[in-house]
Amino acid sequence: MIIKKSDIEAVAVKKSQYPEPDLKEIAFAGRSNVGKSSLLNLLTGRKSLARVSGAPGKTRTINFYRINDEFRIVDLPGYGYAKVSKSISQDWGLMMETYLEKRENLLKVVQLVDIRHAPSVQDVQMYEYLRHFGLDGIVVATKADKVSKNEMQKCLAVIKKTLSLSEDDILIPVSALKRTGQDKLLEVMEALLAE
Repeated sequence: MIIKKSDIEAVAVKKSQYPEPDLKEIAFAGRSNVGKSSLLNLLTGRKSLARVSGAPGKTRTINFYRINDEFRIVDLPGYGYAKVSKSISQDWGLMMETYLEKRENLLKVVQLVDIRHAPSVQDVQMYEYLRHFGLDGIVVATKADKVSKNEMQKCLAVIKKTLSLSEDDILIPVSALKRTGQDKLLEVMEALLAE
């Protein structure tokens, strides 16, 4: 798949602000600072479609991007940032639940984890949550340029084990900096949309 056109279609904090459920959606979730904005910009070939922030935890809305006028990429707010207040983290939970549980045109959630670290307790909780709703199966290990080729296999093994990934689950190392891994992810997304 080649993404030729990508535009922000809606920024939402509640269901009434979502676009019509007329296109299939693939959502992206991950801890704050995992490199989600960089990955989305890499996939779409645009430098600033998703805003990359120096301060983690900036995305506090659900951002809907219309892709090739055929489907949507949905950027979910980053989780697990310590400086976010309790009320914001409660709002975050409610906002995420509403979207993940009630959005009928949502196909999958691609979960992002940092390849350099074992998935956190929150990463594991998120993946179990996705599994509960049948939205699991695709994990992207970001910042793959930060580890050597030898280390990479060890890091991927740790991620597989920590998240209890099955043989059928897909784990893709990606580097936005070196521009690697995105082709594989786009192939997986294309197959998903064709199902």
